[in-house]
Amino acid sequence: MAWGRKKSGARKEPLFGLPAALAELRLTQADRIPDATDEEQPKKPVAKRKIEDEDDEPPPRERKPRAAKSGAKRRGKSRGRIRIGRLVYWGAVLGIWAVIAVVGIVVWVGAHLPPIQSLEIPKRPPTIQIVGLDSSLLASRGEAPGTNVALKDLPPYLPKAFIAIEDRRFYSHYGIDPVGIARAAVANVLRRGVSQGGSTLTQQLAKNLFLTQERTMARKLQEVELALWLERKHSKNEILELYLNRVYFGSGAYGVEAASQRYFGKSAKNVTVAEAAMLAGLVKSPSRLAPNRNPEGAEARAQIVLAAMAEAKFITDAQAKASIGHASYKVKPVGAGTVNYVADWIGEVLDDLVGQIDQSIVVETTIDPKLQSVAEAAIIDELAAKSVKFNVTQGALVAMTPDGAVRAMVGGRNYAESQFNRAVTAKRQPGSAFKPFIFLTAIEGGLTPDTIRQDAPLDLKGWRPENYTHEYFGAVTLTQALAMSLNTVAVRLGLEVGPKNVVRTAHRLGIASKLDANPSIALGTSEVSVLELVGAYAPFANGGLGVSPHVVTRIRTNEGKLLYARQPDQLGPVIEPRHVAMMNTMMQETLLSGTARKAEIPGWMAAGKTGTSQDFRDAWFVGYTANLVTGVWLGNDDNSPTKKATGGGLPVEVWTRFMRTAHQGVPVAALPNAQRGGFMPNLFQTSQVSAPAPSAPVPAGAYRPPPARNSVPPPPNPNARPEAAAGLDGWLMDRLFR
Repeated sequence: MAWGRKKSGARKEPLFGLPAALAELRLTQADRIPDATDEEQPKKPVAKRKIEDEDDEPPPRERKPRAAKSGAKRRGKSRGRIRIGRLVYWGAVLGIWAVIAVVGIVVWVGAHLPPIQSLEIPKRPPTIQIVGLDSSLLASRGEAPGTNVALKDLPPYLPKAFIAIEDRRFYSHYGIDPVGIARAAVANVLRRGVSQGGSTLTQQLAKNLFLTQERTMARKLQEVELALWLERKHSKNEILELYLNRVYFGSGAYGVEAASQRYFGKSAKNVTVAEAAMLAGLVKSPSRLAPNRNPEGAEARAQIVLAAMAEAKFITDAQAKASIGHASYKVKPVGAGTVNYVADWIGEVLDDLVGQIDQSIVVETTIDPKLQSVAEAAIIDELAAKSVKFNVTQGALVAMTPDGAVRAMVGGRNYAESQFNRAVTAKRQPGSAFKPFIFLTAIEGGLTPDTIRQDAPLDLKGWRPENYTHEYFGAVTLTQALAMSLNTVAVRLGLEVGPKNVVRTAHRLGIASKLDANPSIALGTSEVSVLELVGAYAPFANGGLGVSPHVVTRIRTNEGKLLYARQPDQLGPVIEPRHVAMMNTMMQETLLSGTARKAEIPGWMAAGKTGTSQDFRDAWFVGYTANLVTGVWLGNDDNSPTKKATGGGLPVEVWTRFMRTAHQGVPVAALPNAQRGGFMPNLFQTSQVSAPAPSAPVPAGAYRPPPARNSVPPPPNPNARPEAAAGLDGWLMDRLFR
């Protein structure tokens, strides 16, 4: 201990540099790595003794922790300031980029809009009213008739009903309602779906006026910009008035006036509180909530509107309760009948007649509403009774006067289910209904109805056309061949006169479709529409004049200004009168003893031709009198075969039902006759005005019955039938087809 004290009092020399730094560096027992022996021996309080020995000077290691602690505090404060500074910096950077992004989006959206300075409130779309021959309204296109109404002329609760249910903060926002958007977002999140919308009335107006109905973010952003523009350009009352006069209410009604007339049969100026609530409720889903489609849904929605009006203090609770269930429906029937096929056809030709329509117009047509109803009933009833039996799902009918004025048109059995017009747009194989053009070409080439041709098997490079009954009758006249629709005779005639000449004849008479000039054209394998085929038969009924099927006679504005007046056709003769007489005689026999014996109009002489395409896919009958030319087609849209539906069956039944009604009370007139002389007089006996002789009964569904059941059938008209073929005609046919 004395040595220790002596040593501690000894003089200490100062040290510098590395020795000074290492002088205070000492290892304690705690710094050593213990071994096994050290762990067994008790630990000695070495550090404590050293501290007692060096009581004059604290060890350096005791000062270091205090210095480190104060430095850590200073460093922590510095780091905190740095972090805050960085947050502020990056926040500012992100804010700048966000502003740039928003500006970029606004610029991009604005670039895809029309120039704001050129934007104008578009005029109300024009209304097209289509009237019939008796000036009665047939259909409307465009907006339902209804004028704009001023906001001041409406009962105050009507616009308030829309504000209550659609945009309660309408008068306090500037086109966009952040509160409404937030409320809608919360409601949608809570209900896990889109249950509310945040669009204001101004946004809805912008969409209705300038944009489409697509649901995209770009369209929504455009809607926002246009809403802001509307708010800057117009007052709140002007925006509300525009909205009420442009919003869609279903059933073709745009604006509160048209909707009120459609659903309540009164002006919007006179609606009750209950009716106003129902109109406001329709805006959410016009098609689903329209009273004529869903009266229960419309009433339930109206009650919600009444509750919203009461909550907004627009009406009292007592008024809301008193109005429940008191909307008086007087729903006017919306055009869903077959006359809409006519209206669609008219819409397609208006641009060619008067150009772009920028004002409401009235289109006067040739349609007879009574005949249109009869035609519709004939098609629908026939299909309802026999569509399953014959696997026929669709039909079409066109009836026109001999000068081409369409009196009735049915484009399908149900316009509401299918707007495809099978009378104008669809093209199908006419089958044997095309044969009159082959026989006319032969007549124009010098043959006569009494000319003999062979009905026998035929082989043209592997193609073997057959008759429907698979029977052959040998030598027959052209009249018999056309009446019984003998395929082999038609093919022989087509080859004899040349398929190209047949095509020229059909086009000359009015067929506009492309026709393939090949041997099978004699069997009607080239497709045509009902309208053009009926129009091509019209020259047979009018003495040989070409016609253009038409339905529009005049177009005028609502104020009476004439925009279009149809001029008479200038096509002139397309068939010589004597050839018309021969063809009428031949096609009359089709109704007297041929494939259309069930077609009969008491007191009238009629003519026509049946047709059935391959595999019974299409069934046709086109027949005519001096008063009307009518064609009927029945089949399936997918071109699937029917269950042996033939032209002499269902189409003849539809035609007969329609034509009998159409000719009631009409003065009887004869089909055009030939000049006397140069032709066998007895062939004209059947073309007189007197009623046709009664024909033998035909089993239902019969198509091409043979003249008799024996193997050598007698001719339909023994007095007119010549003997077996002879001369140049027989020689030519024997060498061409033997």
